[in-house]
Amino acid sequence: MLAPLMLGLALAVRMSSPGPILFRQWRVGRDGHSFQILNFRSMRMDDSPADDRQESNVVRLPTDIAPGGVEGADRRTRIGTFMRRTSLDELPQLINVLRGDMSLVGPRPERPEFVDLFGSRLDRYDDRHRVKSGVTGWAQVSGLRGNTSMRDRVEWDNHYIENWSLSLDFKILLLTVGALFTGSRDA
Repeated sequence: MLAPLMLGLALAVRMSSPGPILFRQWRVGRDGHSFQILNFRSMRMDDSPADDRQESNVVRLPTDIAPGGVEGADRRTRIGTFMRRTSLDELPQLINVLRGDMSLVGPRPERPEFVDLFGSRLDRYDDRHRVKSGVTGWAQVSGLRGNTSMRDRVEWDNHYIENWSLSLDFKILLLTVGALFTGSRDA
């Protein structure tokens, strides 16, 4: 059902700038399992020297603020800005669900360097890894996206895990669909 939309987005990404259609990034999921999360590429390729990229990848976040949005120079393409605003860039994560790396609903997976940082600084952060990561989650539909409090995300994620029910999953999925149509996402 989503194949025509995904094909159209893939073509738009291909025409927007040179480079791969999919963006892959290592993330940490259930029980510390690392996997490559898939997104449609929303930015132009970084042509800065490797040494500059390494320096810009050093983790420099305050204790309680999550990464998100655009870090470093804004290289978003026009279609990339639209896809990020509407979360359409995340549709390839359905492949991660089919592979078994993720589920539809659960705590969002994080990059390994941030898992280490937040795990050492935030109480109960690692408890989020007792279930599969999700394409959407209770924290996300509650407004905790982008550069927001990780302490709050941890609490919302753990509340979801401790109070899981099929009806809660359906509620989160419905709220996610509603957010897609309103475009209420931090780019």
